[in-house]
Amino acid sequence: MADWYDHPQYFDMVFRDETDDEVVFFEEVFERFGEGEVKRLLEPGCGSGRLVVAMAAKGYDVTGLDLSQPMLSYLRGRMKRRKLTGTVVQGDMTDMSFPKAFDAAFCTFNTFRHLINEGAAEKHLRSVAANVRAGGLYILGFHLIPMDADPDCTERWKASSGGTKVSVTLRVIDFDRKRRQEMLRVSIKAVKRSGAVERIRSEFPLRLYTPTQAKRLLEKVADVWQIRGIYDFDYDLDSPRKIDNDLTDAVFVLGRKPS
Repeated sequence: MADWYDHPQYFDMVFRDETDDEVVFFEEVFERFGEGEVKRLLEPGCGSGRLVVAMAAKGYDVTGLDLSQPMLSYLRGRMKRRKLTGTVVQGDMTDMSFPKAFDAAFCTFNTFRHLINEGAAEKHLRSVAANVRAGGLYILGFHLIPMDADPDCTERWKASSGGTKVSVTLRVIDFDRKRRQEMLRVSIKAVKRSGAVERIRSEFPLRLYTPTQAKRLLEKVADVWQIRGIYDFDYDLDSPRKIDNDLTDAVFVLGRKPS
């Protein structure tokens, strides 16, 4: 068994269908909530870089940061093949420093939940704030856990590209509400055009957030971030949400306060 973070081509395939909707949403957010021109973008925890590539293709000056060297090597290769410009940096999303401030940042689809304690989560939010200009934006998306959540959750989906077919199973193998942590197991079966089969399994923890816990965290950084809007994974600006027990797929649009 191999780690799927060492196989970014499969990681990229799994989430590719979300990309177009996210890009449209980002640009709508920039138009509605942005103060001044939005050109320079940051994605902390960029992974395989599907959004870095998509936003660079739209003409933005994008920087992607991640800890995984295989992910970053894959991203650099994609950027080079598509003749796109941008910056790819290996680094920690809780401790970032760039020479020039960004106009906006984004981190969607649960990457934020890899920060498995409150201190790391707050440090990340403050690190992003330190690298985004006053009036700039941060689009932060992650799942929230309702009080009646089923701890025995299993999801399955399929993807294909270039003659390779991928089957993915995501299973919660441990759920600890008191410690605010769940352990996920992702199993991937990739069948290549040649008929060769590759199997990958990864297990990793994610931090749990109820709507109330997410609200409390954002209140801790209210000196640097203001909530401009709350949405869900439908990415519909005409359907704003509130932080309540019905919100499970949260997308927070945060605005950088003046220093």
